[in-house]
Amino acid sequence: MAFSWLRKESSVARKKKEYRVIVVGIGMVGGMMVRVLRERKFPAKVIKVLATRKRVETIAGRRYPVEVADVKEFDGFDLAFFAGTEGASGASTLYGWEAVQRGVAVIDNGKDYRMDKRVPLVVPEVNAEALKKHQGFISNPNCSTIQMVVALAPLHRAARLRRIVVSTFQAVSGTGTKARAELEQQARDWAAGKKPGWEQYVAPIAFNLLPQISGLNPEFPGYYEEETKMVEETRKILGDPFLQVSATCVRVPVLNAHSETLNVQTEKKLSAAQARKILGNPKKAPGVILVDQPDLKQDKLKFLDPRRSRWPYPQMADGRDEVFVGRIREDLSAKNALDLFCVSDNIRKGAATNAVQIAEELVRRNWI
Repeated sequence: MAFSWLRKESSVARKKKEYRVIVVGIGMVGGMMVRVLRERKFPAKVIKVLATRKRVETIAGRRYPVEVADVKEFDGFDLAFFAGTEGASGASTLYGWEAVQRGVAVIDNGKDYRMDKRVPLVVPEVNAEALKKHQGFISNPNCSTIQMVVALAPLHRAARLRRIVVSTFQAVSGTGTKARAELEQQARDWAAGKKPGWEQYVAPIAFNLLPQISGLNPEFPGYYEEETKMVEETRKILGDPFLQVSATCVRVPVLNAHSETLNVQTEKKLSAAQARKILGNPKKAPGVILVDQPDLKQDKLKFLDPRRSRWPYPQMADGRDEVFVGRIREDLSAKNALDLFCVSDNIRKGAATNAVQIAEELVRRNWI
């Protein structure tokens, strides 16, 4: 199937100065997509918002009329973002490929097409070249996968990953605005000595941990879908179908920003110092902020004593677009293995910002 924008690779092609953009869905992720498009000054001539009902929404002080989603709304537009929530199925199943047929490039935050062979699954800092053969439809990975591959891709390039064991500690914002409001209400109830109610999860989330995100995946006995997404998506993004990945995903009483512990084994040995040097280099590790910084007031080769508490935490990442990495140390129990800890804003880098960065890459490379 041929798509008009794929011919724009030719030497005579001219890059547009402005693009007509649609955002489908105006919940937490959709609203953030609009905000990030404006913040990053994406060359949008117009931003149209579609949802299930007509209304007006205010985002970052601007009022946006919201129209009811319909395939005809995509006519005359260049680019469409489908929001979704933490990989949920969504409007892209109804309108995504129809929009492509109408000449619109689609960037989808939903889970439905991530493993589709036709569809690139892209984190720009990691595999932007995968965009070259896009057929008009591009998928945003799951939030927890995005921050992990941003942190690990530089190490993969340096020493080739063989095995990843990840545990995630995922904020309630990943579920949506209702879950965030429920956590806040449960905290107030606890403080008032009341028994909290709950609807969003299988148990109260305040002062609790829930080792279940999404439903069980029948193809991976005992694993929930959030965990198997990390397995399959990581292999696709890093281009290694045999990479060994095991994940345990836990919902925690944090408002925003996911955290992850990462245990990785590499083919070639990397010391903790070498890993720090790689992850602390913006050219080798774009999008990463190392929070294991050397103390420049002392010896430049001496790293901060862990007792000085210089490591990432969720509030550090809240409202930011980077992945913060620290607690880097050599695993005492396995050969060529490292332990790391990383945090990232799951609504921004884990969804909206990554999608906008994909669009920026398409524009920069003249692939749209």
